[in-house]
Amino acid sequence: MEKFQLIVTAAIIEKDGKYLITQRPLGRHNGGRWEFPGGKVDFGEDLRICLVREIGEELEVKIEAGEPFDYSSHVYDEHKHVVLLGFRCKYLSGEIQKKDISDFKWVSPEEMKDYDITEADQPFIRKLLGNNILII
Repeated sequence: MEKFQLIVTAAIIEKDGKYLITQRPLGRHNGGRWEFPGGKVDFGEDLRICLVREIGEELEVKIEAGEPFDYSSHVYDEHKHVVLLGFRCKYLSGEIQKKDISDFKWVSPEEMKDYDITEADQPFIRKLLGNNILII
């Protein structure tokens, strides 16, 4: 099987002390698991433009992509390497639609331990919690 690497952006959107997480559709890689919303960067695409585009496509809401939050790197199944670049984002407008997700929740970092969060997203949760404890 061919090995490949993906560059993916993630939106860290905070509202009233809670953060938006989304559930991946079943039938896809990591289907049914939770993550910070975002998506794959197209070749040559600016990272913030990618994030605004992906959130618009998946959730039909408008955001403003701000400062970098953190990054993570995780290899899935020895064939898929995901480099995840997180940005703090501001929710601007729109009602969240489930266009390319199964579900969404607004949760505190402490509540995230109750969700099956993808490995690539877990370092962001640890940073939000202010520690390095692995959440499984």
